[in-house]
Amino acid sequence: MHEIRPIAAGETRRANSTIRLASSEHGVSNDQLRHQLPNPVMLDAMICGVKVFRTLRCRYVAIPLTLGALMAGLAGCATLERLPAVPYAQAKQASILDIPDARFYVSDTRRILEIAQKAYQRRNQTTRSPVRTFLAISGGGDDGAFGAGLLIGWSDRGDRPEFDVVTGVSTGSLSAPFAFLGRKYDAQLKDVYTETSASNVFEKRAPVLAAIASDAMTDSAPLRQMIASHVDSTMVQRIAEEYAKGRLLFILTTNLDQARPVIWNIGAIASSSNPKARDLIIDVLLASASIPAVFPPVMLDVTVDGERHQEMHVDGGTVAQAFLYPPSVSLRLASARIGVDEKTLRTSRRRIAYIIRNGRFSRAEESVKLQTIAIAKEALSTMIASSGVNDTYRMYLIARRDGVDFNLASIGDDFTDPYKGPFNPAYMQSLFDYGYAKGRAGYRWQKAPPGYAN
Repeated sequence: MHEIRPIAAGETRRANSTIRLASSEHGVSNDQLRHQLPNPVMLDAMICGVKVFRTLRCRYVAIPLTLGALMAGLAGCATLERLPAVPYAQAKQASILDIPDARFYVSDTRRILEIAQKAYQRRNQTTRSPVRTFLAISGGGDDGAFGAGLLIGWSDRGDRPEFDVVTGVSTGSLSAPFAFLGRKYDAQLKDVYTETSASNVFEKRAPVLAAIASDAMTDSAPLRQMIASHVDSTMVQRIAEEYAKGRLLFILTTNLDQARPVIWNIGAIASSSNPKARDLIIDVLLASASIPAVFPPVMLDVTVDGERHQEMHVDGGTVAQAFLYPPSVSLRLASARIGVDEKTLRTSRRRIAYIIRNGRFSRAEESVKLQTIAIAKEALSTMIASSGVNDTYRMYLIARRDGVDFNLASIGDDFTDPYKGPFNPAYMQSLFDYGYAKGRAGYRWQKAPPGYAN
């Protein structure tokens, strides 16, 4: 039987020494920190949390767990200043750069149908193709190298379509603009996942100080810089040109204040004449990939009835790891909106959905230690994997309902390279090559989610 003991005096002294060191490095006095410190039990958790942070073995899962353990002890801590949040009741009045159709909530069916109708009309003027294609790229962190390799291998095979609608979540949001713009951007897409290391994505902060007096355990400034280097004025113009043709690029973030997903219409933002449009696109892509507590949230300035507010946006994967379109939108509603018989709409064009799951559908098995954080870490990792399965089932049922041909890709059991730590170049290169080979040979798309029997 394991002994439960209070924190020893020596350990408390070591913790305080660590905090004094962190405070001196960051210009914070000991007096400023002293009133923010948790009780000794929480200090014990913090010491353990620092060790977990250093390993990052669970791909960032342990950090939110450690912070969760600290919540009670940190209740009285100082927080960073921000403008008031926007209540959900006023969400429709919130304006960001005065750009029409810049974004919508998944529950706003009427608005979504309006955007879809306008895109449908524009698309009909630019193409007579009887096929409409959707591409959904999931989250997955550095496993996004799989999807990048698959797409580029598909390009080199010569039969990758020009997607009518592209959606991205988390790391999928970083891939989505390149996939949307086609083969000419394949080289840049490859660079993102084969020429990137952890230092290009985040900078570590002093763990204890970050847990107490900051908004995340790391600084994502390098990731924003990398996004900005690719999302230049030329890319923004190209996205606007494709939007004018009726093609759509959607990115998902989570409004953490409201605990609701937000879908951003990147083409509409790119098409605006607002000089801040490019910066907004960069912020949205960064927000969609900002894992809560690991990377800082992205604070977006908005106005409601002339008053300034801020919205806190984080990783879209907080709500869904991938999406095609909201379940509240159906072919039946769309046909009624454009005044076309549903049967005619179903038979006039073939609709094909491709879903790229940047990951597996179950975590690797492991002999879990009889330790609180180890148990919680593996449980949360299992929950995240299961959430990905649930998202896939949702997309499959939507596709079946609307007569959309469903196609699914994911990392298979034949990829056996061990994970080597966050954004390890050798691991990402190997995974990219694996995805590329699959795409180049002609990927054998799965026609249903794992475990589903027709």
